[in-house]
Parts: sequence; C-alpha cells; structure tokens
Amino acid sequence: MEINGCAALVTGGASGLGEATVRLLHARGAVCTILDRNGEAGAKLAAELGGKARFVEADVTDPGQVEAAVRDAAASGPLRICVNCAGVGIASRVLARDGAPHDFDAFRWVVGVNLFGTFNVLRLAAAAIASTDPLDHGERGVIVNTASIAAYDGQIGQVAYSSSKGGIVGMTLPAARDLSPVGIRVVTIAPGIMDTPLLGQLPEEARAALSAGVPFPKRLGTPADYAALVSHICENGYLNGEVIRLDGALRMPPK
Repeated sequence: MEINGCAALVTGGASGLGEATVRLLHARGAVCTILDRNGEAGAKLAAELGGKARFVEADVTDPGQVEAAVRDAAASGPLRICVNCAGVGIASRVLARDGAPHDFDAFRWVVGVNLFGTFNVLRLAAAAIASTDPLDHGERGVIVNTASIAAYDGQIGQVAYSSSKGGIVGMTLPAARDLSPVGIRVVTIAPGIMDTPLLGQLPEEARAALSAGVPFPKRLGTPADYAALVSHICENGYLNGEVIRLDGALRMPPK
C-alpha cells in the first residue's frame, strides 16, 4: 500500500513516537490527523507541517471524541492508516514496601488509557477504513498498535503497564482475523527502551547505563526507528497479525 495520498490518524501524535510517525508519514505524502490531549503541542506541530496536517484534541478513552477525530481524518482523504501511540505508565508494586496494596484506580487508569483507549480507536478507525475502496488484493488499510517489551519482560513495579501492553499483544491476532474480510491489517510494535522525552529527563549517566544493556546496537531506540518500522508495515502488505519487537535484542531483567 502506498502511503502517498492516504489519510492517516496518529494518536499520541504530538510528541515522542507519535510525533516522529506523523513527521515521516507526512513527508511521504499522507494527510495526517494528529490526535492528542496536549493542545498546545498538537497545534504547534500541525502548524509547522502545514496544509497536509491537522490537529484534533481528544482523549482516546472517550468514544465521542475519537469518533469525531476519525470523521475529521476521513474527511481529509481515504483513511487507510491508523497508528496508536497514546499511552501512559506508572511504577508501583503489587505490595509496597510498607505492605500497602497497589492503588486500584491507578491500575484501572493505566489499563484504561493503554488497552481500552487503543481498542476504542481501533474499532472506530476500522469502521471508517472499511468504507474505503479496496486496493490491490482487496486491501483497504492498516492499523498499527503500540505495545512494549514490558508485555513479555515486565519489571518490578510494572504490573499495571505490563498488563495493559500484554492486552494489546493479545488482541493483535484476533483483531487481524476479525478485520481480514474487509481487507484491514493489524500489526503491533513492541518497542524496547526508546529515547522519548520522558527518558530525556534522566541524567546522562543513567542513559548511558540503559544503552549499555542493549545487546546491539548499544544505544537507546529512537522515535525515528519506530516511525521507520511503521512506514514499512504500511507498505508491506503481507505483514498482518504480528507483534514485532523493536528492541536491539534486549530482554529486560527483573529491575
């Protein structure tokens, strides 16, 4: 599937992995709709990219807001690409050192944004993509979700985050099978340690230690690495129902 001429919806598109994806898809000719809760950053990115980019402030867990964003994206051209990058995380053990149990509302928030939010966007974007004209081999589009290697190698304190990302891994194949009759592919990327704005706040010594733990290449992953894989997934029509680790062969230790 050619990216040029498609409409694309990218959640969490105002920063980090989402911003890099928006920039690359835009450079390759897609009309990008940036969905994010950060109104200032989203509007700034859309203004910088110009006419083939637009911003919609929305919460991925809100069906009405996402439905409106999908309509907006589909109005800009044939919506064939949806990339889910929006996500949150916390660090908390099942039992704290003082014996206090994990905060239930915090667990529910992380799973709500990461898993429920991803599914909310997936289902609504799929309905719009399914209405487009079929391309070669009946393909209509692709949905790319973002999990994490924490889905497999969850560390101490990552029980909420790992659960949410494990759910995204688990829904990849059944979603791809559900959507195969209408020609929509579903692929998930499971990034390793990525050099996002959050990690940018760490001291250089800590960043160097994280890089040293990656077998090869010995560096943090970059948003550009992620965006390049998204681009390849869009263009490679035989990738479907798969979870791809993007981690330099890293397997996370317990802590």
